[in-house]
Amino acid sequence: MAESLTHLINPKSQSALTAEESADREHQWWNAVSLEEFTDSDVPPRQILKDRELATVWIIDRSMTTAETSKCRLRRLDEKIAKYGEKWSLSGTTAALASDAAAERKVAGDPAELVLDGGFTVPDSNAFGHTFRDYDAESERKKTVEEFYSVNHINQTYEFVQRMRDAYGRLDKTEMSIWECIELLNEFIDDSDPDLDMPQIEHLLQTAEAIRKDYPDEDWLHLTGLIHDLGKVLLHPSFGELPQWAVVGDTFPVGCAFDECNVHSKYFKENPDYHNPEFNTKFGAYSEGCGLDKVLMSWGHDDYMYLVAKENKTTLPSAGLFIIRYHSFYPLHKHGAYTHLMNEEDKENLKWLHVFNKYDLYSKSSIRIDVEEVKPYYMSLIDKYFPGKLRW
Repeated sequence: MAESLTHLINPKSQSALTAEESADREHQWWNAVSLEEFTDSDVPPRQILKDRELATVWIIDRSMTTAETSKCRLRRLDEKIAKYGEKWSLSGTTAALASDAAAERKVAGDPAELVLDGGFTVPDSNAFGHTFRDYDAESERKKTVEEFYSVNHINQTYEFVQRMRDAYGRLDKTEMSIWECIELLNEFIDDSDPDLDMPQIEHLLQTAEAIRKDYPDEDWLHLTGLIHDLGKVLLHPSFGELPQWAVVGDTFPVGCAFDECNVHSKYFKENPDYHNPEFNTKFGAYSEGCGLDKVLMSWGHDDYMYLVAKENKTTLPSAGLFIIRYHSFYPLHKHGAYTHLMNEEDKENLKWLHVFNKYDLYSKSSIRIDVEEVKPYYMSLIDKYFPGKLRW
């Protein structure tokens, strides 16, 4: 490789750069990579640059436009990190937070250690024949999904979230069992999901059964897979029949600047908080390392089910509650955004969320689960970790 390019991709040289210099370095690299062909012996297809701020990473993907690359702030990593991380001296923390490869792991002999799991085969495409979470793919759901995010991003404000948490955190809507709630979801299809258009009970069982095959001894994780989306009952008339933009979709913090890694982030410009100096800075209403439990997330099924489980005294481990509350927080667990708000407990629980996400995302398929066959097993887990009736 030409020496003029080597200095552009050496992560060790990034630590002393200012933000302006880093942006210029990015621009230089893009121009250079457009003029030369590279082989694996030179550099990986996605170039890895060490960002001095918050140990995030920059990826320049030749298939992406410069605008799209900049928009995402270059935090997206794939399995190439596992191959090239040592070569480019990436820190273990950076690789663990950003790598899809690191996300596909499970607990081995030491509960603190995560190892690659080969039991679950990631499919090549979703139910529509497209790559997963491709919000630009031409499909019959593309328009529906983008319209959803435009309304969601405009209306999810700090004040709105406070109001919803106050109204629904009382848990005074009804009392019912976990399984009764599962049956309520049979009527709904998630308009924010580009990968699936079948009733939610199918997705819940697909997720739980996929986890069960690979993690037979982690019954709490099986149950978490089954119940993680139960907060979508907010769509039901008995819960106020909230619009989908207030129930589903990727979640994100409110009360601080909206990160550009959020899906269809352009629509945030019409959100009142975008122009509010109290909320449009990096930390906004929060402080560095404050912990995600101190952060208000956009209102939806994640936060609601978290409140239901917590207030009904579930005995699920903290990692289970973390998964329930943040499984739709893709800006964090897929793009590495908002890590400046995390504390040490969050970082530990994030390992389990990375494990879970593979099954939540990639188990979506047209294969149906025999509900009556698996129901007795999940009923036993419900009895183990939850009371018979819950306040909702």
